[in-house]
Amino acid sequence: MDSLSQIVLGAAVGEVVLGRRIGNRAMVWGAVAGTIPDMDVLGKFFLSELDNLGFHRGISHSLLFCVLGALAFGWVTHRLYRSQYHAWMAVATKATAAVLIGFVVNFITQIVSPGGWWPVALYVPLAGAWLWRHAQKRYFQGDWQVPDADLKGWVLLFFWGFLTHTLLDCFTTYGTQLFAPFADTRVAWGTIAVADPLWTFPFLSCLLVAARFAREDRRRQLWNVIGLGWCCFYLALTVLNYHHVHQTFEEALQADTKSYEKFHITPTIFNNLLWNVVVDAGDEYLLAQYSILDEIPITFHPVAKGYDLLHNFDTDETIGVLRWFSAGYLNAVLRDDGSLQVNDLRFGSFSGRGADADDYIFRFKLVDRGPDEAYGFERAQGGPPDTKAEDMMIGLFNRAGGLAPEDVTEVTP
Repeated sequence: MDSLSQIVLGAAVGEVVLGRRIGNRAMVWGAVAGTIPDMDVLGKFFLSELDNLGFHRGISHSLLFCVLGALAFGWVTHRLYRSQYHAWMAVATKATAAVLIGFVVNFITQIVSPGGWWPVALYVPLAGAWLWRHAQKRYFQGDWQVPDADLKGWVLLFFWGFLTHTLLDCFTTYGTQLFAPFADTRVAWGTIAVADPLWTFPFLSCLLVAARFAREDRRRQLWNVIGLGWCCFYLALTVLNYHHVHQTFEEALQADTKSYEKFHITPTIFNNLLWNVVVDAGDEYLLAQYSILDEIPITFHPVAKGYDLLHNFDTDETIGVLRWFSAGYLNAVLRDDGSLQVNDLRFGSFSGRGADADDYIFRFKLVDRGPDEAYGFERAQGGPPDTKAEDMMIGLFNRAGGLAPEDVTEVTP
């Protein structure tokens, strides 16, 4: 899921493991542990776009990393806190937390105002000034004490931080390579969107309340447990919604006597009400949307697979990676400028119809080098184009509220 959600979950787990012993430090370190697996995004700086697609949510999200990574990070943290550089270690921890919060600020900014920059520009000097003043007062002029945590405690904190991060990502459609490096199977239950404010913000609110109480105060544990309880309850609700929507689509296909091989459903971004479906109907795909609040029948819209646009479909290395990544739910379209675009249909489209090339939620731009060479992979894109983002998101939320598709405002290409 998104960075903020993983930070909140990691902080809550850190509180459970070491909160009574080290107070808010447990939340900070838990947030760090909940973020470390996603540092594989740095792969974009030394891997090709195509290789990075397979690297993200790979080994750093595996069960093996949960064990070995916890031992390594737990030991390093334990040793550093007991070294002569412990004060600097504490400052580095706070600086890391400040950077993570910066990512959150940027994440929220891009949701509210795509392309915006001023909140981050304002945050950086303010966070830097606070960190400098806090470090001077707390660690270099005050009576700083080493956290009361042993090696076992640190290892457990990192282990549960890594494991809960990985399992939470398994609930998304993107999924994780849980058994890497022994298998490249992506575990993706697809019950929750990669960002769902209704899961994150009540959880965050409980965590912030808990952090205000002393570590010995029972209200601290109570509010943290309430937050974790909401986390588990909401995930269970998404599983129930998934099975309800799956059955609804299955009945709609049977009622329409649609012939199909398989289908895949996924919730749309920021909610668990509106769901996309892609149906493999043999020679074509069928796309549709269904909101749990709908009072109208489901309508399926055919879209071409577009495999005739691709050469060496069964042998091309680039196409092979994309077929693996998309679990076989892949189609190809030509953009207005003549460039080739391939779409991961598991994520569906904004309109539920595949109206045009920009309507697909997760898409890849390819470069045709001719039949004797593998396709070039230019970039992966998720979400709406900047020029259409506001209208598309408004239409999506209106549709989630049960508004009929024909009443949703069309976006002019």
